[in-house]
Amino acid sequence: MRGLETSVIKLRRKIFAEVAKVAYESENVNDDIEAIPYKITPNEVPQYRESIYRERAIAAERVRLAMGMSLRPQDRPVHITSGLDASNISDQYYEPPLMQVIPSACDKCEENAYEVSNQCRGCVARSCITVCPRGAISIDENGKSVIDDSKCIKCGKCKSACPYDAIAHKIRPCAQACGVQAIKSDALGRASIDPEKCVGCGQCMVSCPFGAIADKSQIFQLIQAMKRGDEVVAEVAPAIIGQFGANVSLWKIKAALKEIGFKEVFEVAHGADVGAATEAHHYATEVVTGKVPFLLTSCCPAWSMLAKTQFPELIDRVSSALTPMVATARSIKQKMPDSRVVFIGPCAAKKLEAMRHTVRSDVDFVITFEELAAMFEVKGIDFKNFDKEDPIHDASAAGRGYAVAGGVASAVEACVKEYYSGVEVKIEHAEGLSECKKMLTLAKLGKKNGCLIEGMGCPGGCVAGAGVNIPVEKGTAEVKKFTVDSTKKLPEKDLYEIHLP
Repeated sequence: MRGLETSVIKLRRKIFAEVAKVAYESENVNDDIEAIPYKITPNEVPQYRESIYRERAIAAERVRLAMGMSLRPQDRPVHITSGLDASNISDQYYEPPLMQVIPSACDKCEENAYEVSNQCRGCVARSCITVCPRGAISIDENGKSVIDDSKCIKCGKCKSACPYDAIAHKIRPCAQACGVQAIKSDALGRASIDPEKCVGCGQCMVSCPFGAIADKSQIFQLIQAMKRGDEVVAEVAPAIIGQFGANVSLWKIKAALKEIGFKEVFEVAHGADVGAATEAHHYATEVVTGKVPFLLTSCCPAWSMLAKTQFPELIDRVSSALTPMVATARSIKQKMPDSRVVFIGPCAAKKLEAMRHTVRSDVDFVITFEELAAMFEVKGIDFKNFDKEDPIHDASAAGRGYAVAGGVASAVEACVKEYYSGVEVKIEHAEGLSECKKMLTLAKLGKKNGCLIEGMGCPGGCVAGAGVNIPVEKGTAEVKKFTVDSTKKLPEKDLYEIHLP
């Protein structure tokens, strides 16, 4: 489903655009916010649900999340804008939890079940019956197989044995996408996210075909800060290349950002360069010398949170290098101490990272490429006709390559080989949280000693984050071309010395 411009994606983008429009233009915010569900569903005939009232109720909840607020209480009706004043303050971060299931939108998908479809031909072999270890399959009056759910242990052997693929495995899409098993069912059978396990990667959100899961946004607060005249500065993740068109350069994006109200624009890849130089130094001086058995990269917040929460004994193995977002933000604040820094990237988990007390003074807002697209739309930026450019040269190819799976490890490896002669680098890589868990388990058991281990929460790397605008494959190709075309290939060796723990 990733990469398709589905109705769910279109609805999300409409919500962001309407919220951005109110933030930029409205003189009567409360009334205009209350009107958004009617703009989203202007006709009295529902498009996707059984009633227009349900569609508008769901749209109302999406509006609240898009404004950084939590869902409304189910036991009492309140206005969409209830709590808006408390949300619209300069130092407001996302009110946890970040990811929320909209109850009225959830279709109560089955968690895990096997069901015989009409593809069953009632064959003589009856392989499904033969392989079932619990005798859960019988033949009905029509000669077709049926499964007794009370006996079924969900082993899947019947499905594998059926020659006609007549047995379907029904599984909740959001739960299947969640690599940390944070999604369960509530008392009514709807999906529910355990905030103690959730690492904010957003893969559940992009996998739900009903659009029942959404993250919170700061787009409204960000635009309000711009309107107040705050010195708002953007730091853009390297995955931004290609997100607004195949021929849209970073120079054009920088010019467009200034056009819509940003005072200055910096590359997050500069912070990635700092991270690559720092982790190369750590690997050469700590892992190779045997001071520590292995080193875990730190740039992906979902990966590092997984390591710290589910493998607490490995906390000291996570690199102490600042993430590219934080390293870049700190360098911006040193140059522009009164600035308000906005991280613009593909990642929902960065919103959680920015909420940490140690990061709050560095990063003021986090928005995704999807949310930025709404701001561009409202301000009339059409890159097909936009010809302004503003040069930017903050980073090397190594830092820019962080955006794709394997890019972090490749950057660190290149730095080690260039600056620490004779040091051999052992690389291990995992992408997707379930694979990351397997890798961390092996590391815990001592199977990865001597390794630099890169983990990426999203399969494909940052270009596969929950907030991207284009397919993963296209994003990967655009970033790789961007790195090849970069004039500077590696960061300086001593760049790690500006690392601030």
